[in-house]
Amino acid sequence: MAKKICMVVAYHPFLDARIFKKEAKSLQKMGYDVTMIVPRKKGHLFDIDGTPIKGRFRHKIFTHEGIKIITYHSESARTPLNKVLNDEVVWENQGFNNPLTQLAMKQDADIYHTHEYLSLFAGIGIKRLMKKRKGKDVKLIYDSHELIPDPLSPSYTEEHRKNLQEKLFLMLDEVDYVITVSESIKSWYLSHKPDLPVEIIYNSPPLARSYKPKAYDTDGLTVCYEGNMEGKKGSREKMIGISDICFKKFNFRFKVIGGSRFGDSLEIPHHLEDVIKLNGWVDYHTIPAHMKDADVGWIDLEDVEQSLNLAYSLPNKFFSYLNNGLPVIVNQSHAMEAFIRKHQCGFVIGKKEATPADYADALLSLQQDKQRLKRMSQNARQVMERLYSWEKMEERLLYVYQQLEK
Repeated sequence: MAKKICMVVAYHPFLDARIFKKEAKSLQKMGYDVTMIVPRKKGHLFDIDGTPIKGRFRHKIFTHEGIKIITYHSESARTPLNKVLNDEVVWENQGFNNPLTQLAMKQDADIYHTHEYLSLFAGIGIKRLMKKRKGKDVKLIYDSHELIPDPLSPSYTEEHRKNLQEKLFLMLDEVDYVITVSESIKSWYLSHKPDLPVEIIYNSPPLARSYKPKAYDTDGLTVCYEGNMEGKKGSREKMIGISDICFKKFNFRFKVIGGSRFGDSLEIPHHLEDVIKLNGWVDYHTIPAHMKDADVGWIDLEDVEQSLNLAYSLPNKFFSYLNNGLPVIVNQSHAMEAFIRKHQCGFVIGKKEATPADYADALLSLQQDKQRLKRMSQNARQVMERLYSWEKMEERLLYVYQQLEK
């Protein structure tokens, strides 16, 4: 009989690329019975850009692509889940009495796979109560997509960060395996919990099968940005500034795959409407087709000195660019800079706070040295083929689950 897996989700969209499209689908392919407990906001499931999904997925329980989906109202879970900040004596009576823990326990799964700080707390409740009420020892995974609390972020008071961190370390003592997304984050966990089993599963996509090597034989340059472009994520003002400088100097285009989130809009100045192309949000599996006519992938991390998450991040878009042979251009950030220098697959601006002019200068030099771009492009694709594609990550995911079944 197939081992039963329950994915426990506190705030990610249920079709999240990492959770649903990669991990859940891969586990299903490996023969596991996969269920997901996922949140509704204001009664609706929501898409990857935050748009409420209306007219579909209305039932509380349904099956999507062979995976059982159980939904709950996130509003009803918030207060009890926030009891994680209280003393541990409060946890069982109040904290674990939340819909996420209670629904997950009803699944009677063998392995529970949590994806956020608060779903980890729900998972601690699952693990303790399954033992207490059913006499069953279940395994618990914490899939740490980022560091919570961020040790450098000014958005936490010192007291709040200390409390969050103390509770995290308490919970980690009951976790059977941590999965995370970069070598740097793994090292941070091991510096605090040396005996913790930790595996890195990068946010990389399946290998793009339709990939063709880029020729770089035209006089123009198309820069691609994939993902959200709002507030500090995406640096829309910098994109506009880069485009404003570059289109006056050479044949330049900026292509955005994704863009604004629900309730937001991405305004393009009139004189740049033919320079910046907004593709909008596209199906995950069609991203390679949308990147075929791009030459370079762009990432800008603002306030990197105030966030270990940013300094340590290797985001989805980073591997998406490499997968499609796009050299990555990025400002100084620990994990991406180390990766790019090791594999010679991009260009690092030598500043933590890079300006539009800094990026424009770098793009102009790359546009004038197409052979260099071609070499970086080849390196980008090769490193994905050899080491980092989702097919390689799938092997790591299977290894984690096999260890938990021993």
